[in-house]
Amino acid sequence: MLLGLTVVLGFGYPLLVTGLAEIGFGHQANGSLVYRDGKLIGSSLLGQSFTDKAGNPIPKYFQPRPSASGSGYNATESSATNLGPSNPLLIGFVAGVNTVGLNGQPSATNPFTTPSDPTCVPTDPHGNPVTSPTPGQRYARTKGGAYVCDPNTVPERAIAYRRFNRLVANASVPVDAVTASGSGLDPDISVTNALDQAPRVARVRHLALHEVIDLVHQYTSGRQLGILGEPSVNVLELNVALEQLR
Repeated sequence: MLLGLTVVLGFGYPLLVTGLAEIGFGHQANGSLVYRDGKLIGSSLLGQSFTDKAGNPIPKYFQPRPSASGSGYNATESSATNLGPSNPLLIGFVAGVNTVGLNGQPSATNPFTTPSDPTCVPTDPHGNPVTSPTPGQRYARTKGGAYVCDPNTVPERAIAYRRFNRLVANASVPVDAVTASGSGLDPDISVTNALDQAPRVARVRHLALHEVIDLVHQYTSGRQLGILGEPSVNVLELNVALEQLR
C-alpha cells in the first residue's frame, strides 16, 4: 500500500495535475509572466515597484499601492502590517507610542515618499497641513522643536500622494493609495487611484489625457464573479500598455 500510494499520489497525481494545468492554463500555471521585447519584466499576479536607482517613484509610470512586504513587494517576505483602522501606528502620531520617523524620513515601502521630497508635515484631524500643532492634533514636537512623525502613517501617505499627483491639499485619497494589502504583493489598484494618477502620467509623457484615461478603462477588471470585490486595474499591465503608446 505504501509503495502503491507513493506512485499514485507522489508521482501520478502531481504529473496529472501539472499536465492538465499546462494544457488548459499554461500562462497561469507558469506564473502569469509578462514579457516585453522578449525580456521578462514581471508577473501580473505580483506587484512591483516603479522607481529609479535612488528609490524615487518614476513619474511617467502608474504607481502601485504601498507594500508591507520586506523592503516592498518582496515575494519571499509576503506579509501585512496587521494594523487596524484605529491603530495609532497607522493613523498618525501619538506621543510616547510612535517615534519611528523624524522630519520626513523617506520610506522604501511608500511609493509616493521620496528622499528628495520629504512628506513629514503636521496635519489637523482632517488631514490638512498645519504649521503649529496644538493639543488634539495628531502631531507633536520633540524637545528640540522638530516634528515627530512616521511617513508610513495614513496622513503622511495621503500628503505624499497629493503632492506627487499635484492634487489639492484637501483632495480625497483612495484608501488603497495609503494602505498596504494583506499579502503586501497586490498587483492591482482601484480605478479611482488610477484615474488620480492619469493626469500626471499624461503630462510627463506628453499624451492627451483622454488617451491615458481610455487605457485605464481598457485595463480595468470587473468584480470577481460579478459580485465580489471592486473593479481594479493591474499596474504592470497598464504600464506595459503605456510604453506601447509611444
